[in-house]
Amino acid sequence: MQPWSSVSVPQVQGTPRPLRLHDTATGEVRPVAPGPLARMYVCGITPYDATHLGHAATYLAFDLVHRIWLDNGHDVHYVQNVTDIDDPLLERAERDNDDWMVLGMRETALFREDMEALRVLPPQDFIGAVEAMPEIIEAVGKLLASGAAYRADDPEYPDIYYRHDATGRFGYESNYSAADMDRFFAERGGDPERPGKEHPLDALLWRAARPGEPSWDSELGPGRPGWHLECSVIALNRLRMGFDVQGGGSDLAFPHHEYSAAHAEALTGQHPFARHYCHAGMVGLDGEKMSKSKGNLVFVSRLRGDRVDPMAVRLALLDGHYRADRSWTADALTAGSARLARWGSAVALPAGPSADEAIAGLRDRLSDDLDTERALLAVDAWVDAALSGGGSDESAPGAVRDAVDALLGVRL
Repeated sequence: MQPWSSVSVPQVQGTPRPLRLHDTATGEVRPVAPGPLARMYVCGITPYDATHLGHAATYLAFDLVHRIWLDNGHDVHYVQNVTDIDDPLLERAERDNDDWMVLGMRETALFREDMEALRVLPPQDFIGAVEAMPEIIEAVGKLLASGAAYRADDPEYPDIYYRHDATGRFGYESNYSAADMDRFFAERGGDPERPGKEHPLDALLWRAARPGEPSWDSELGPGRPGWHLECSVIALNRLRMGFDVQGGGSDLAFPHHEYSAAHAEALTGQHPFARHYCHAGMVGLDGEKMSKSKGNLVFVSRLRGDRVDPMAVRLALLDGHYRADRSWTADALTAGSARLARWGSAVALPAGPSADEAIAGLRDRLSDDLDTERALLAVDAWVDAALSGGGSDESAPGAVRDAVDALLGVRL
């Protein structure tokens, strides 16, 4: 698949700061120490609906990681998948009497438009599960041959399952209790009650073809892949084991990231899959969880259609810590729009106070586990001083504008 178009990232004056991020596996904020090439995998969309603000907040968080690495002089290899074959996509297509491939292509195109509007830097590799099917089939075969996988005891549909305890490390990524694993596995796409499995937590690798469902021919028998393996394979074959950051929303910590890591580690015999597992919080609406079932999703495309400036949306979403569950309100958007206008007025001035302190504060805050709330305040302080007539540094407005563009992704 082709990713969306990129934007130029200005150089920022002053000294960059190395990034420290929270790691779910250790429960600590610790340094991310990539080599010259920084490697990141962020789980992408299942394209059965438009991009909502929860999606957008997650991709903005990891866009900041990307930008901080660039500021520190790293080349960045960023990979993102698209789950363009899975049960939710097929169910939505059937509900709407739509072709599942057309639905997936349409929503993926809309996602690209939303990311481009929000000025999210694109991945180097943007890979659909369908595109990666030969790699996935090969990986399932290897897991079967090694004994890490087995066929369900079901003559009609001999689905292939991963033995969840195959590596002996299952649970290290999420650190969830057994009870929480059981609950979240059932709630988030697992099939604990499926007859023929050896254990309720064993995860689907290959679903044998059912009547009316799309399937792919292979030495495994006709079928289609389970969800978790696609990310294992796509990341492993492009970034190799031990890449720097595995990212996604907090609802992916278990089961998705736990199984993705387990699959890759069983395939390679190496540990860990990623050096950092980083998760963004959920975005609600007016104090309630945002969900399709409640019908209270706020879509980026709809805001764009209402002529809301995407940079105001970006600022509104950044005015909250990426790991915190938070709520989207009309007041949040109003505040983001007001901030965008004030910042734009300040950088349009012919002169202002020195930009050094503001840029240093911006870097300090972002490098400390993406503390965007305080990063915005660092820029606010310079803007307030500039708009009150302080300072005569003619280079300062341009320097602040470039720093806000490069580090926060906000074009003024």
